Amino acid sequence: MRKLLVAVASLLVMAAAAPASESDVDRVIEKLDRLYRSSSSTGSMKMTIINPHWERSLVMDFWSEGMDRMLIVVTEPEKEKGTATLKIDNEMWNYIPNINKVVKIPPSMMMANWMGSDFTNDDIVRESSFISDYHYSEINPPEAEEGMMYLELVPKEGVVTLWKKLVMKVDRENLLPVEQRYVDEKERVMKKMLYDRVKVMDGKEIPTRMTMVPLSEEKKGHRTTVEYLDIEFEVELDDDLFSLRNLRKRR
Repeated sequence: MRKLLVAVASLLVMAAAAPASESDVDRVIEKLDRLYRSSSSTGSMKMTIINPHWERSLVMDFWSEGMDRMLIVVTEPEKEKGTATLKIDNEMWNYIPNINKVVKIPPSMMMANWMGSDFTNDDIVRESSFISDYHYSEINPPEAEEGMMYLELVPKEGVVTLWKKLVMKVDRENLLPVEQRYVDEKERVMKKMLYDRVKVMDGKEIPTRMTMVPLSEEKKGHRTTVEYLDIEFEVELDDDLFSLRNLRKRR
């Protein structure tokens, strides 16, 4: 859930019809890189999972520290309350309250759905930096819309990823993302993330809702939305918050 939290940089606004200079593209990428990331944060969010057969929602509290550590705990509904995920670096554990057990997620399960959503365990674990991990440039696709900027991000050599490239659509006025497409080695767009409901939270302007939409035929009609209900940035967190001992202790 690439996720979760932001320190917004002060950036130049580009003219709607003019192509961005190389330095402008650098600044936009820097802003996107920081969009859902900060040195520390806490808050709550609502995740809604929709498919052709059913719909369910979860409310969750979260805590994060940089790109490396995150704790997510379900607070609603009652039957799933206490279910939790702990991420430390590239490792991940789930706590299952029904059996009072902590389960480590093995590498073979990284592509499994996280909590039944359209996000995978890998989406939650693998935080990446656009600046550090990708080559990027502005493009002008045939479907380009007026007022939008399009960026192509190609992973650098040695970066582990499923995707040949990412394509970002950014609003030129506020320099916030509108859509992110995930393109595989066969140049197929396999899923997309939509960003909307822009609000100011804790003094920062961000899209507060993200919708993951898989585009494969077998996933037709599926989507998952994550909406931030509240966020605090740059907060003090206990040293032992992101630990297996705390994951068990919380229950």
